[in-house]
Amino acid sequence: MSDAGSELQALLSDSVGTHGALPQIELAILSRRGGRDYNEDACGHWHSDSHLCVVVADGAGGHGGGDIASRLAVSHIIEQFAAAPLSEAEEVNDLLVDTNANVIRHRADGEAQANMHSTVVSLFIDLDRGEALWGHAGDSRLYVFRNGQMLAHTRDHSLVQSLVEAGILTTEQMRTHPKRSELHSALGTDPADLRVTTATRPWVLHPGDVFLLCTDGLWEYVNEAEMCAALSRAHDPVAWLSSLEQLVLRNAREAQKPGHDNFSGVAVWIGPPSR
Repeated sequence: MSDAGSELQALLSDSVGTHGALPQIELAILSRRGGRDYNEDACGHWHSDSHLCVVVADGAGGHGGGDIASRLAVSHIIEQFAAAPLSEAEEVNDLLVDTNANVIRHRADGEAQANMHSTVVSLFIDLDRGEALWGHAGDSRLYVFRNGQMLAHTRDHSLVQSLVEAGILTTEQMRTHPKRSELHSALGTDPADLRVTTATRPWVLHPGDVFLLCTDGLWEYVNEAEMCAALSRAHDPVAWLSSLEQLVLRNAREAQKPGHDNFSGVAVWIGPPSR
């Protein structure tokens, strides 16, 4: 297992290798404090000869509880997946529900944990089948890119997402709305109120597919057009994430947001991107 959290000061990279008809899978991780005093994001990944799991989480709760919640989410998902890899969307849902229960159990561990919760987004790749599944809770996102275009991304469990879907806000307005942090679901939520969304069916991988898992501190400052433009210029996932980091810093500076949020991302390349 590899993880990245508050202590990460440099980009991490890894290679899963080739498998069957799939080209070499490359992975890079970025996690930064942004304008905050500490980092409550956590990232991690695990792989075997036949499976890959990637997780990104964004904690909250005060008194250090957010940092604990996000790390709990990442470690629990990776440990459970490593013990029993998933192959069905229903299993992804069950794993995220179980992870929610694990965060709730640990709230009793101390004062710092009493109000902790965390968003989460996770990607699960079956290398034998050449398929991917994913699931999330909250407003951390997964994006899929192919042929230089963003094909899909997860829909947030948030107030501003519901306003976009109601036609009240545009997708650009949601990035700066004063209530953009108001979530409808996150890990640490009462089970009766938890909302988890998973891929409805496996995503068939194509050589050149690219995945980005990221927290809101990244996607709020980098729109999809900027992501695609940076991807078209990047020679590897480390270079791409470096470009996204510079965009976050530039756009936050131009927006006069010196205290902008932590931002984290994991890039997974199924071989060189299709252009």
